[in-house]
Amino acid sequence: MRSDTELLDHILDHIDNGTTDLGEQDWFEPVENYTSQSRFDAERRLMRRLPIPFCPVAALPEAGSYVARASAGVPLVVVRGLDGAIRAFRNACRHRGMQLADGSGCTKIFRCNYHGWAYRLDGRLEYVPHEHGFPDLDKNNNGLVPVHAVEVRSGLVFITQDEPVGLGALESLPELLTENQVLFDSSESVEDTNWKLTAEGTLEGYHIKPTHPESFYPYGYDNLNVIEMQGPNSRVCFPFRRIETLRDAPREGLSLNRMVTLVNRIFPFTSVNQLSQHCHVSFAEPESATRTRYFNYNFTLPKPNGSLPNDEDLARARKDAAFLADTGNQEDAKVVSDIQAAMSSGANTHYRFGRFESAIHHLHCNLARYLERLDEFEKSRH
Repeated sequence: MRSDTELLDHILDHIDNGTTDLGEQDWFEPVENYTSQSRFDAERRLMRRLPIPFCPVAALPEAGSYVARASAGVPLVVVRGLDGAIRAFRNACRHRGMQLADGSGCTKIFRCNYHGWAYRLDGRLEYVPHEHGFPDLDKNNNGLVPVHAVEVRSGLVFITQDEPVGLGALESLPELLTENQVLFDSSESVEDTNWKLTAEGTLEGYHIKPTHPESFYPYGYDNLNVIEMQGPNSRVCFPFRRIETLRDAPREGLSLNRMVTLVNRIFPFTSVNQLSQHCHVSFAEPESATRTRYFNYNFTLPKPNGSLPNDEDLARARKDAAFLADTGNQEDAKVVSDIQAAMSSGANTHYRFGRFESAIHHLHCNLARYLERLDEFEKSRH
């Protein structure tokens, strides 16, 4: 990825020449890939065999902090142990399968609400009520079932549920969240759309002027983006008009905070977006081909000097997050919903992504590449 200085000079060159970053070719994506049950099932199986971002590290601030939700349809719970380590388990009691945790919180022990079996934060089975009723139970072999792997990178917790078919997003991961960013809000939402439609809407600026004529366009440019790829991930830069005030600024120690929006697509389901006054992180959980649940987190911006945000920084971040929720997010959601509704018209067999939309091309190309790997892996097992 370019440094802020390199990014500024590249943007100013585009402004001066009326240009934008262009891809090398078009991409044609079959419409059935947004509605097909078999395609959805394959995507879900793939996501169980890749490192997938599950939550921010900041959502697990202390021992006993946990986040419980489904990932690729599998109920999981991620928890920080007494030793500080972050672990992930399948969210099911070893007695009769009751889920042990829901949402997020902090606990000293996971206790099943069905019969009272209790598990330590490291997954070990600690207590069985009336244990004499299970004379052959080996408690050491009946702890919570861990996932294949947990990795903490760039402020995110990555979960690999089963034997992987590749590194996925971890092929090459950009810098994302820093320790001095403060998590100030979290939420959950559901959209009756395919997850790829929402992802596509964030990965190009070709739509900014017609879709956001009063919310985003007055502060930005029409179809001006810098698009960068790193592994299967991508970063799309949307500059604000005020960036031109930096033309003569010293380049040493330059920061583009509040001068650009940076949209990081972490393959395949996660977005880490640095906006005008805050950072928005969203984890998608596709529940069907036409329904997606989102787990959203808002952070303050990183400060160039590495210090913690003050009250003014936090107030600006909250205001910016509210503005985004009330304007741009709703405008994008309307477009995505209308596309989903029009699929049944039969007008299109494919969607065409042009040279302005190369980050979308990159997402689909890598998804297709990994689905091929999955197919080869599954055939080798039969």
